[in-house]
Amino acid sequence: MSRHRASPPHVTRPAAGFPSVRIGIVASRFNDEIVETLLRGCLETLEIAAVPEERRILLRVPGAWELPWAVQALVRHYRPDAVIALGAIIRGETDHYRHLARAVTEGLMTVGLNEHVPVILGLLTADTWEQALERCGGRAGHKGVESADAALEMVGLRLQIQADPSRT
Repeated sequence: MSRHRASPPHVTRPAAGFPSVRIGIVASRFNDEIVETLLRGCLETLEIAAVPEERRILLRVPGAWELPWAVQALVRHYRPDAVIALGAIIRGETDHYRHLARAVTEGLMTVGLNEHVPVILGLLTADTWEQALERCGGRAGHKGVESADAALEMVGLRLQIQADPSRT
């Protein structure tokens, strides 16, 4: 059973898409075959949502460890409406991947909270290469597509909150 969902019905998306939205993407080069598949799905989803190419900022980093720093730098320099962090951490012969995944995840959450910008976790953690591939368009959904959908939903939510007339 796939956990991938269509865009939530409660999220209002403008008919013209998101022409004025700026989306940042930081993608790891480590495990590049998987990350490139995530990135393709992410970019296709943003294209369908009418986020213009010139409103998408893409940075590349060597590996997952560098994602939090690059996301923070992107947020501070470009002031995007949301950032998507894409990477893949696959279990090796030690438990190093668990420590790495936890540190990167906590780092990304910290950046989002401190910078007041939605940071979407498009980081795969898998025991095997095959499991990671299943999450790139296989039976387990497509984390790149899901990450772009989540970014757009969070941008919509942010716009909804900012437009709330009851705000004091």
